[in-house]
Amino acid sequence: MVEVHQIDAAGWRALREVRLEALRDAPSAFASSYAREVAFTASDWQRRIATGVSFLAYAPELDAAAAGIVGGFEAEPGAVELVSLWVRPRARGQGVGRALVEALAGWAWGTGTPCVHLWVTETNHHARRLYDRCGFRVTTERQPLPSDPALMEIGMVRCQQEPP
Repeated sequence: MVEVHQIDAAGWRALREVRLEALRDAPSAFASSYAREVAFTASDWQRRIATGVSFLAYAPELDAAAAGIVGGFEAEPGAVELVSLWVRPRARGQGVGRALVEALAGWAWGTGTPCVHLWVTETNHHARRLYDRCGFRVTTERQPLPSDPALMEIGMVRCQQEPP
């Protein structure tokens, strides 16, 4: 059973630990880098939490450590941007990614925001399949990955009226 918890300012250390592990594990999946974020101060992490929402997932049957992370923020009126989704390798295939996506979508819809948007690296087939299963649809948007412009990202969106 996957448990998902929203992180508050006091949980910045847990956020930092999982986020840095994600950046080490999958550097081509994120717009940022380990080198950049390892230098963040406690204030930087707390500010990150305060400017949006972050969730950690736990799979107690695996172990007590956080199994995954997702974040989101209002990128523009009517759209929340899903960012930083990552699941620890040992927890993949256990429903952790879907639980995180659904927690973020539920949060967005609870704030009255009807659509969740994301960018995914074009070659990240595992993530794209997860987003497809969660009801996201590919848009016509494309852009270079900020942390590695040689890679391209594609936009995806899911709106509340669309079933997963």
